[in-house]
Amino acid sequence: MPALIGIALTSIFVQNFVLVKFYGICPFLGVSKKLDTALGMGMAVTFVMTLASIMTWLCQKFILVPLNIEYMQTIAFIVIIAALVQFVEMFLQKSIPSLYSALGIYLPLITTNCAVLGVALLNVRTASVISSSTSYTLIETIINGFSAGVGFMLAIVLFAGVRERLESSKIPKALEGMPIALISASLLAMAFLGFQGMSF
Repeated sequence: MPALIGIALTSIFVQNFVLVKFYGICPFLGVSKKLDTALGMGMAVTFVMTLASIMTWLCQKFILVPLNIEYMQTIAFIVIIAALVQFVEMFLQKSIPSLYSALGIYLPLITTNCAVLGVALLNVRTASVISSSTSYTLIETIINGFSAGVGFMLAIVLFAGVRERLESSKIPKALEGMPIALISASLLAMAFLGFQGMSF
């Protein structure tokens, strides 16, 4: 149990995919203007990351390795992620059309979000620090995928809060728009680097 908590805390804070590893920057910058759309995108990415982690781990373990076609790993994982994103897109379009339209082009871009693919690849390739296995077990994979999604959601929601606050602030003309957003993102990333000294 402590090992699983360590994986979760590491994925959320110490190795945050957006603010430490800089994966998934496109939706992070594109959908973080409003808090509600950022939260919706964070939940969608968390859902896709968790399911993609499970499905890609099963695909690796029971299809790619037994058939000795591990070289097809990236293509297989992208197909799985694309199918999951299509499912989320159809669900949001029918259930929450306002969120679907607010997310716009960034929702289908979850398919090419390198954070989602990065989690899937790290689950099957990275040696687990906690256990002696060469890749995460299924439980570790689920915890890592979900926690990475929570870390993404935390980063994008915090950043959206900062950007909403900046809308009502007096900012020099030269820094309005994307320049102040990038400065704010870098300060947030520096804050998360403070977790680097922690070990779980």
